[in-house]
Amino acid sequence: MIKREIHQKVIQALTRQSAVALIGPRQVGKTTLALDIAESREAVYLDLEAVEDREKLRNPTLFLTKNENKLVILDEIHRMPEIFQELRGLIDKGRRKGLRTGRFLILGSASIDLLRQSGETLAGRIEYIDMEPLNVLETIPEGKENSAQLWVRGGFPDSYLAANDEDSYAYRRNFIRTYLERDVPQFGPRIPAETLERLWIMLAHNQGQFLNASRLAASLSISAPTVSNYIDLLADLLLVRRLPPLHTNTKKRLVKAPRVYVRDSGITHALLGLADYNQLSGHPVFGSSWEGFVIENLLSVAPVRTKASFYRTSAGAEIDLILEFSGGEIWAIEIKSGLGPRLTKGFHNALEDIKPNRSFVVHAGSEQYPVTEETDAISLLDLATKLKKLRR
Repeated sequence: MIKREIHQKVIQALTRQSAVALIGPRQVGKTTLALDIAESREAVYLDLEAVEDREKLRNPTLFLTKNENKLVILDEIHRMPEIFQELRGLIDKGRRKGLRTGRFLILGSASIDLLRQSGETLAGRIEYIDMEPLNVLETIPEGKENSAQLWVRGGFPDSYLAANDEDSYAYRRNFIRTYLERDVPQFGPRIPAETLERLWIMLAHNQGQFLNASRLAASLSISAPTVSNYIDLLADLLLVRRLPPLHTNTKKRLVKAPRVYVRDSGITHALLGLADYNQLSGHPVFGSSWEGFVIENLLSVAPVRTKASFYRTSAGAEIDLILEFSGGEIWAIEIKSGLGPRLTKGFHNALEDIKPNRSFVVHAGSEQYPVTEETDAISLLDLATKLKKLRR
């Protein structure tokens, strides 16, 4: 098992808060991590998708009070959202008895759904932690760092660690089918699986492009508001990212539409029928897929409260990724899929507009070297390492 960097973060959160919510898409490794943590302490694990475990919570106050001295892990909490109200009373009662921390570890597969259910009832009693797919730094401890494999297969552990590309591709196709047929109906209104799959495929074909709901709607023969609602759902399920434009004080005319990415590169490739690197390398999505892969990896290791955006003016000044750190520092990052990146006039014009503290161009090679006086070419691995150091 690859040791996840988030492991220690969850343990630390349990030492300071009564409840911790671990949020991430299905099959990203939440349950594996939770059970690993459970081995080091007295714990009870309940899978709320299992009928027998839901039956144990027919009287939740009685069951949870009996286990008040143990860490209770509640997996797939969306199956019993009504339990949040019970947790509030139990946490408050436990605090009066000196049981203040490390009582509940809640696992959820949808960010907004989980926040909506628990935001009011557990305010001040819960800490949220996002769990992403594997990133480029997490494969190094096992001696398996391989950016190309991680890019092609994506970061879901079963896909990345599959015995071969064929098995990895089959896993990802099954993942897509499971979401369409089982998971999406659980979280949102009844959506035709075929329509949502077509939208998902269209987003993959248009990886990193500006969101144009009207154009997508015309292709799908549905309304633009419906397309927006479907994309909202995919974003809530942590499958799609809408990267917003940078809001800055400038007289330049800025692009206002967000860019949309299918978050996991392996899922992007599976949606497009690309099973291995050779197929990917000859496909038009090659460059934009690399861009999305780099963005997800960098954001997964960026410091807490980092704001991510892109910059684009109507005149063509453009930077792929802007990172604004909580201390006010700004990094500008251009992303190129080649080994010898060349910077455009639009990038230089954007630097003059934004005036970032540091600027980089991420390329597919392994070397770091200056491109200009203010901009360094750098590998994904090295830039991710720099970002991780900022978290300390």
